[in-house]
Amino acid sequence: MDVLRLVDIRDTPLDVDEVMAALDDDSSGGVTVFVGRVRDHDGGQGVTGLEYSAHPSALDTLRDVCAQVASAYDVTALAAVHRTGTLAIGDIAVICATATGHRGEAFDATRALIDTLKAEVPIWKHQTFADGTEEWVGSP
Repeated sequence: MDVLRLVDIRDTPLDVDEVMAALDDDSSGGVTVFVGRVRDHDGGQGVTGLEYSAHPSALDTLRDVCAQVASAYDVTALAAVHRTGTLAIGDIAVICATATGHRGEAFDATRALIDTLKAEVPIWKHQTFADGTEEWVGSP
């Protein structure tokens, strides 16, 4: 079975249960899940909402990132799902998860997955602040 179990960018709400089901594997002793949520502040300013946009190549890049992490760590299953569109405070923006034989490898692999995703996948965040200003994050 393919190690990359769920890799997607979608404009519908994300579900941790869907990710956990995708990672189900009897050989896995450790599963770690990172859930990134929309917070109500950034850089000392109040955030009222945000919108994520993805470049047309983003899904292919996400697949490449997932494959890189899967080959660098001894994972039995991996999932990464990112949200696009308008999100409210508290909404889930991204879920990254790995399953491995042992917990340490799962923690390391999931950290590498979210860090590499944020650094390489062309997804941009447009934040709106409480004072009426706005900012693009991650755009070229």
